[in-house]
Amino acid sequence: MKKIKDHYFHKAKRNGYVARSAYKLEEIDKKHRIIRKGNLVLDLGCSPGSWLQYASRKVGEEGEVLGVDLQPVNHSLPAHVKVLQADIFELSAKDLEMSGGMVDVILSDMAPKTTGIRATDAQRSYALNQQVLQLAEELLRPQGMLLVKAFQGAPLDELRNAFRNSFAKVKLCKPKSSRAESVEIFFLGMGKKQNN
Repeated sequence: MKKIKDHYFHKAKRNGYVARSAYKLEEIDKKHRIIRKGNLVLDLGCSPGSWLQYASRKVGEEGEVLGVDLQPVNHSLPAHVKVLQADIFELSAKDLEMSGGMVDVILSDMAPKTTGIRATDAQRSYALNQQVLQLAEELLRPQGMLLVKAFQGAPLDELRNAFRNSFAKVKLCKPKSSRAESVEIFFLGMGKKQNN
């Protein structure tokens, strides 16, 4: 049986995070400096909201965070954080514009509905991330950062190549705060290339 209430679960509760996943983002951010004070951040698949909480603390009141998810976020957030309950892929770029226009950082902890069939789930994860990359082409500033969750077993080489076409640097990250049995891995695109 999986140990549900692990170290990160308890740490999240102590620090006011709604979920342990905040520590995955924190670990990657500390290593690669993704989010900075004053940034405009778009968080895709933001429910239950721990990445929103972490990002809002990092950008401060000078920044802005917009979260989008099919599911509601059921806790209070600071004034510089907004949440849209919607399908990200049914919204236009105009719907997602923030006060400063294009965003500095896009975060996606989205995962498809899983079937339990590893190859199918990995392929669905890949398709979802292809859509996120297309959104990043429209919404992410040049030199911006994109962090997405992928499932191992997906066409990772294809996803890595797609990232390399759009970003100056690409990193694969497996945070220590991910559960050992988890098939998740994170792709980080750093320095979005200028559109031609």
